[in-house]
Formats: sequence, structure tokens, C-alpha cells
Amino acid sequence: MSLAAPSSQPSSESSERVDQATPIRVMLVDDHSIVRQGLKEILDRTDEYEVVGEAADGVQAVELAKAIAPDVILMDLIMPNKDGVEASREILEAVPTTHILVLTASTADDAVINALAAGASGYLQKVCDREDLLAAISDAAEDRSSVSVGMLRRALGAGQAAPTRGTGTGGKLTARERSILTHFAKGNSYAEVAEIMGNSAVTVRNTIYRIERKLGVTTKQEIVAWAALNGLLDDHLSVRKASSRE
Repeated sequence: MSLAAPSSQPSSESSERVDQATPIRVMLVDDHSIVRQGLKEILDRTDEYEVVGEAADGVQAVELAKAIAPDVILMDLIMPNKDGVEASREILEAVPTTHILVLTASTADDAVINALAAGASGYLQKVCDREDLLAAISDAAEDRSSVSVGMLRRALGAGQAAPTRGTGTGGKLTARERSILTHFAKGNSYAEVAEIMGNSAVTVRNTIYRIERKLGVTTKQEIVAWAALNGLLDDHLSVRKASSRE
């Protein structure tokens, strides 16, 4: 079976998972049993991933996610009873520690944009190889899924999820703060930004906190969105969402 994902950058920050030997707990949501079976077979051949539940529609998905709180959900979009966008929204409100990867066979991005606006971490297309699938799940578990800047901007527009858009707060940032923000928003860890900028990781972390206060944002996802919306990432094809769990 093939499942496609946008190419993802390698993860460099693995400390957020306390025990790397613990499998990533994955839940499968698709109204086609053959798709769920194919995904399960791929994941069951590894030690790094564990399928902990399956659902055939959005209603089942919400109920099961609340009960088992998986690390990652592979979420189909077009399903009976409740679609993947609405299911994603309800799940992330109830279980914010769960990360959702949209699963789609469509080349149209409207539904994907709506799912990202609802809080999904990234998306997969049902045309790809095993390696891309596994890499995308691992990135999602660490909240580092690849999403194109254009897709992110359209998703933010669809969900009205950019609290700093149009506020003019960018002028409050110093040149060094903007530089640190840019490196951080491109997916670099505190340690990697520190190496680039010639600072300590603690200094970078404190600078990011100061930037958050200046911009009036509260999560790492919002700070990355601000960077994308304000042109700091225009020279990059994609942006990895920074973790809101730090």
C-alpha cells in the first residue's frame, strides 16, 4: 500500500520523549477497513510504533481518542457521521497532547487547510512509501511535521488562528531577536539556534520567551505562524511546527 507525505526534515531534538524505547502509540481512523489493515501491517513490523486503536468514522474517533489518548492519530478526512476536520477539532480540544496527521487521497487542499486550521500537525497523501509514512508519524509525535508556508498561511486564514496578524508588533523586535526567531521558526532546537547565533541554549530560550511576550502569543505554534505570516520564512519551502510542550 502506498501513502504519501510531504518530505520532512530530520528531527534533531529527541529529548522530549522521556523514554525513546517506548513505542509511539498510534490510532488509525479511516472508514475503509483495508486502509486501516494496510497501515497496521506497516506499523506492526516495527518496534517504534504501536497501533493502540482503530475507528471507522469521526464519531468513533472522538470517543476512542478521549478514552486512550494516543500519541498520534492518522485521520482520514471524508468519513460518515462526522468528517475528519470536525473530529480533529473535537479531539484536540479534549486531548491536547495528541497529534493528528491528516490522511487524504485528494489533491485538493481545501479540506487539508481546514484540518490544519483545526489544529492538525500535518498531512499525508495516500500515495507513498513506508519510510515517508514512518518519518511523518515520528515527526508528528515530536510536533515537528512539515507543512508548506503557503499551506500554513492559508490554514491560518481559514481558522482565523493568527492572533498577531495586523497588529504591527514586529517592529518591537530587535534585529537579533528577529534572527533568533527566524532560526527557531525554521525548526531548529534551542541548542541549534544557540550554536548558529553564538549564544547559550538558555539565552536562546529566554529570548524566545521574551519574543512571545512582545508578540502577545502563548504557544510555539503561534510564534512559528507569526514568523510565516510576517515573511521571515519566505526563503524556506517548509516549516516544522515547534513544540508547544517545551
